[in-house]
Amino acid sequence: MKKKIAGLVLLVLVMLLVGGGILLQRRSQEEARTREEQEASRITVTGYTGGEKIGFLEDEEVQDLLQKNYSLTVDYSRAGSLDMMTADMEGKDYLFPSSNIALEYYEELHGQPVQSEIVLNTPIVLYTRRIVADALQSQGIVSESGGVAYVDMIKLTELISSGTAWADIGLPELYGSVSVDTTDPVKSNSGNMFAALLANVLSEGGTVTEENVEEVLPKLQAIFGRLGYMETSSSDLFSQFLRMGVGAKPIIAGYESQLMEYAVQNPEEYEAEKEDLVMLYPVPTVWSSHVLIALDENGQVLLDALLDEEIQTLAWEKHGFRTGSGSQGREPAMDGVAQTITSVSPVPAYSVMRKIMEGLQ
Repeated sequence: MKKKIAGLVLLVLVMLLVGGGILLQRRSQEEARTREEQEASRITVTGYTGGEKIGFLEDEEVQDLLQKNYSLTVDYSRAGSLDMMTADMEGKDYLFPSSNIALEYYEELHGQPVQSEIVLNTPIVLYTRRIVADALQSQGIVSESGGVAYVDMIKLTELISSGTAWADIGLPELYGSVSVDTTDPVKSNSGNMFAALLANVLSEGGTVTEENVEEVLPKLQAIFGRLGYMETSSSDLFSQFLRMGVGAKPIIAGYESQLMEYAVQNPEEYEAEKEDLVMLYPVPTVWSSHVLIALDENGQVLLDALLDEEIQTLAWEKHGFRTGSGSQGREPAMDGVAQTITSVSPVPAYSVMRKIMEGLQ
């Protein structure tokens, strides 16, 4: 009897082991099929983007959200906002320039895209070092309010246009005359937006129009003509500003987002430099609106994904881009950042900017 019971127990154990093995095998097969289905449904989108957004696109949290919620992997090639409009678009799903001017340039060359929408925003700012900011403050050109530094663009443009030497404002250690380094306005958006801002200032504060652009253009050509070689990437110019010091790059034009992202991504370096780095908000300034241009259905999927509220929040908190839901009501992550941008000049119409770009080639 005992032998029969032992045999039955053994038989049950064997059946359980076999059954468990079959269940495990089935589960493993189901998991493998699920992974295969997920891989099959995953989309890799490829396109062109401005260098200032690479940190955002490479953010692991952003990538995880894109993969988990949208089955998306994003590939990119870096290009200037205006350069990408004439680049080879074979096999590309999207373009991610930094302004509506670039979008209108695309429409002029290629017609209407499948879809386009502003995904990120950031104002144009100037970056300088403490000794330069102090010298400009002594001239009544820079002022501070609530820990935020502002620069009077009319007065600064007068200094630049008149060829005032750095020595004349108390900075004999700096070579040459007062200037603002920028990217090439014909190839890169930050330079293009700064050209738009200067054009408005030279138009005596009003937005430059078809009627007075020919009057403004020679003055603009004189300013940019003195700059020499200009970078085609906003990120390259900002990196050079950080590395080369005040002697090489006393003032540059860039995006507000660049210093904010640098502070978050490189906290030790920023902590060591923050007393010397000064972000100046031009009065007035212009907005840079980063537009996602979808060239096909895959590009549309990316556009929808980048408007995800969690991704928009990461864009503000980690990369300094002002977004609708992501930055609304949220305090800036660092000192010296304006809570709101109030003094804004409209960007001239595309037809006017086209004449400016042609005149600055």
